Amino acid sequence: MINPRLKHLSMRLLEVFITVVRLGKVSAAARSLHLTQPTVSLQLKKMAELVGEPLLESRDGNMVPTEVGAEVYRAACDVLSRLDDLDSFLGGIREGSSGHIRIGLVTTAKYVMPRILGPFYRRFPGVQVTLSIGNRAHVLNRFEQQEDDLYLFSHPPAGERVLASRIISNPLRLIAPADHWAVGQKGLSFDALKTERFIMREPGSATRMMFESWLSARGIELSDTMQIESNEAIRLSVASGLGLSVISAHTLSEGDMGPKKPTVLDVADFPLRSNWYLVARRDKRLPQSALRLIRFMAENLGDCIDPRYVAGDIGNLASVFGKAPKR
Repeated sequence: MINPRLKHLSMRLLEVFITVVRLGKVSAAARSLHLTQPTVSLQLKKMAELVGEPLLESRDGNMVPTEVGAEVYRAACDVLSRLDDLDSFLGGIREGSSGHIRIGLVTTAKYVMPRILGPFYRRFPGVQVTLSIGNRAHVLNRFEQQEDDLYLFSHPPAGERVLASRIISNPLRLIAPADHWAVGQKGLSFDALKTERFIMREPGSATRMMFESWLSARGIELSDTMQIESNEAIRLSVASGLGLSVISAHTLSEGDMGPKKPTVLDVADFPLRSNWYLVARRDKRLPQSALRLIRFMAENLGDCIDPRYVAGDIGNLASVFGKAPKR
């Protein structure tokens, strides 16, 4: 039997609570929800009274959930997700292909996802897609907070709650300025380059994590590094002679850099082998629109991107994430 007080937990109360937990501040939640701060505070107070336990506490200037609050947050996310799924399902029945997909993807994946979503949207114009782009740490946090339906990782999280399937290869290439002394040499040893300046992504980047893991496994320490938090800026910096870098091959094929372009070096053990994985939470029911996208990728990914990069078992994608609806 449900506690009678919990029956008074409205959708609005749940939405306010979820927003405060995600943003960490009452003021930020009020702006996001277009409410006044006193209104948000009253909603939080009412929710705590209905649950009968403190739900939030102040820590380092942010509002964070208590142990009970964390459990309430998970339940609230599940309730709103189920209602969103129901709305998507009913909308699909009434209007055909519709719904809303939220996707969190690592920065380098932004170069391939539009190539997939363009053809998908032309086939299913009623489906809305929201992308959240950031480094691995950012997307991992969104995964933990259950903020999206699907995620694209090069290093997916581990655990029983994770559903993951490799979909696209993501080779990491070593690039240099076009006039660098190593350009044109074959099978160069990395040892010959380790005293060069290397331009790195920020901590939390999967590209940096993989390159540093490769260096550590070989006992190599770089003597000169520079940090830039943008793939586009790294490409331009390398082309301009600031140093070398290890970067996704997909980023090299995008954008017009003018006459100055970085050159891929022929170095032993490169490119580093990496993949992008489509990821979902096992404990979160996927909306019909997300399942539709999964089926589309299983059947059409080779038409959206260079088929050389498509995983050989892409046809099994739908079976990994559940039966996808047919058009």
